[in-house]
Amino acid sequence: MSTTRSDSTSTEFITETSDRDPRNPDTGMHRRVSPTTGPRRATHYPGRQGLRITSTPAPIFIVFAAVVLVAALTGNLPDSMLSGFAVTILLGGFLIWLGNLVPVVRDFGLPTILCTFVPAVLIFAGLMPENAVAVVQNFVDGYGFLDFFVMALIAGSILGMPRALLLKAGPRFAVPLVGCLMATFVLIGGLGAVTGFGFLEGILFVAAPIMAGGLGLGAVPMSEMYAARTGGDAASFMGDLMSAVVMANIVCILIAGVYNGVGKRKKQLFVGFNGYGQLMRVQGKADEMALPAKKDLSSFISLGKGLLIAAVLFVAGNLVAAYLPVLHPYAWTILFAAMVKIFGLLPKDLEDGSSEWGDMIGAILVPALLVGVSMTYIDIQEVLASLSNPMFIVLTICTVIVATLSSGFLGWLVNFHFVEAAITPGLVMADTGGSGDVSVLSAANRMHLMPFAALTNRLGGALVLFVTSLLVPLLSIAG
Repeated sequence: MSTTRSDSTSTEFITETSDRDPRNPDTGMHRRVSPTTGPRRATHYPGRQGLRITSTPAPIFIVFAAVVLVAALTGNLPDSMLSGFAVTILLGGFLIWLGNLVPVVRDFGLPTILCTFVPAVLIFAGLMPENAVAVVQNFVDGYGFLDFFVMALIAGSILGMPRALLLKAGPRFAVPLVGCLMATFVLIGGLGAVTGFGFLEGILFVAAPIMAGGLGLGAVPMSEMYAARTGGDAASFMGDLMSAVVMANIVCILIAGVYNGVGKRKKQLFVGFNGYGQLMRVQGKADEMALPAKKDLSSFISLGKGLLIAAVLFVAGNLVAAYLPVLHPYAWTILFAAMVKIFGLLPKDLEDGSSEWGDMIGAILVPALLVGVSMTYIDIQEVLASLSNPMFIVLTICTVIVATLSSGFLGWLVNFHFVEAAITPGLVMADTGGSGDVSVLSAANRMHLMPFAALTNRLGGALVLFVTSLLVPLLSIAG
């Protein structure tokens, strides 16, 4: 027979060990997890941190970094997930800390920009140990760290989203998505014709690869289509297409940082301009449409549930995509998560666990992912090559500006907030896809919009590729 302690003893125990769940004070699996470290929220962008880097005292951080650096320099860094976490978390945490030291500019995305481009610059300059580069690239691609991260955010954001918001925002989302695509193609094509770059060239070599929402539906298949139509080599097209995508991604991050900076200064230029993270502006039952506040406490068992749900949704998406490849596995995963939410197929505690898992991953692993993406996907040579043609640069920048402004305006017309609609689908359609989404949403401080970002990339990207395939035959005629 079990015994119980007196109320006074039990109360004292719970008070002294405030990190435990009062409902299960003796059960380690229900031990609560607080998202705060002192007065600071545990986030990748916590502001000034003094002599603490990644929430670790600087002397200890230096020791950690030295161990990993020595292992990499001597070629003894193991090719494993743990090594990948070690390199990306340490380097990402340092760059975030460094960016936060610069007043004002840090509010406009400097920490994110440093994480996104400094590692690629170090590789280009030959200052990154080859062992570390190989380990991180395998960590991101081979071990699927990008999938791990994006699935956590997709599942957590959708299942943690109010059902009313999902039902009302989804159908409206097509308006800014399709509208900004049409506006960008027409205006950039026209600008290309006026400047002598060429109407069709402006669309196919600048607007189309940028607006495809990533390399998978952009530069890679487009280069093959162009080569097949013209009888050339796909590699000869890849350089220009990649340059447009990479440069546009830089512009997207900068503009996202500007939106974030404006938001921090509480600027409302007009009614419905800035939702401060809320996608829709509504009248009446705003509490049903608003995203729920982040929880102050979670539990180990709840986070474990969230990990399981994200993993199963990922497997389900890939399983269906194997037989129905018409959609990317991410798109199937989004549809499954949305159906689960809309039809209430999971109990509330599992939805909460998924949301809390997504919140945790978004709070602590964004810098690590940005560093991994920089080391794996960004080639500084391609960025520099794009600088050789001034008109190419102008058209690239204009593509992003037209996309974000047209998306914001059209979104505003269908009751979205201008800034949120300008970010997704606007900026998200113009970045480099999954990795670019993380950079843009991180710079904008709106990571919870990841489901809409992923939906934009997959559905919008498929639409862009379809339209491009219709225009490609004209390329040989123009040539």
